[in-house]
Amino acid sequence: MVRISDVRLDELLAEDVPYIDLTTHVLGIGDARGSMEYFTREACVLCCTEEASRIAAKLGLSVERFLPSGTRLKAGQPFMKVAGTAAGLHMMWKVCLNLFDHYSAVATKTAQMVEAVHAVNPGCEVLTTRKSTPGNKDFLVKAIMTGGAFPHRLGLSETVLVFEHHTKFMGGFDAFVEQLPAVRRRCIEKKLFVEANAEEARVLAHVGVDGIQFDKIPAAELGALVEELREIDPRLTLIAAGGINPKNVGEYAATGVDGLVTTSLFTAKPLDMSVRMTVE
Repeated sequence: MVRISDVRLDELLAEDVPYIDLTTHVLGIGDARGSMEYFTREACVLCCTEEASRIAAKLGLSVERFLPSGTRLKAGQPFMKVAGTAAGLHMMWKVCLNLFDHYSAVATKTAQMVEAVHAVNPGCEVLTTRKSTPGNKDFLVKAIMTGGAFPHRLGLSETVLVFEHHTKFMGGFDAFVEQLPAVRRRCIEKKLFVEANAEEARVLAHVGVDGIQFDKIPAAELGALVEELREIDPRLTLIAAGGINPKNVGEYAATGVDGLVTTSLFTAKPLDMSVRMTVE
């Protein structure tokens, strides 16, 4: 479960309804009673009904039923119904529809990629980068986890991952390798991963790191390198990154790596979902 705070949900409401729903107010229908049912026009993996139910409660609406995140829906299938005043229904309508359209799309695209990877290599996981849309990390993390992937890094505070940008400040790759014992002593409770090219990866496999991340190494070349490195140190975790997308993910999974890092899941095309409103 990904924790989405009440403050976050209040911000979503405030963004679309800063004060009042002027149209409902002018028409004089705010106190009328009715119900609203969300449905999808496309097959998908559903996401964010839990947050939508909390938004409904904030607006004084009663949730009559909803399907949980992760449910696989068929085109035309309803998945949530709420009841209450017309004012509350119209305030909820688009706020929650936007959640469903966007994050169910991400969950669906993620599930498709995970299935493609596991069909080739059941031991390989799909991981997402920190390059998500600013301000949307919480919902995007929920969406990709709903689809079966994992966040590669949630932030700089949780993982030791060394890039070339870091080693430059240490005097270069060779200087980093020389200082590796001292670096390891400073992160005894954390795993140490390093992004490397093929030549650097061979060095790192011999000197001892926990994992190696390959950036933009073609899948056609990666398989043999993975085999070579596992001969040196079978405990190494090997991850491929850089340009991985739904079109080439199967090819990369077949190289035998443990994980595939991608940003492509964050840009899923929104789904076509809608509502039916009924007057009671």
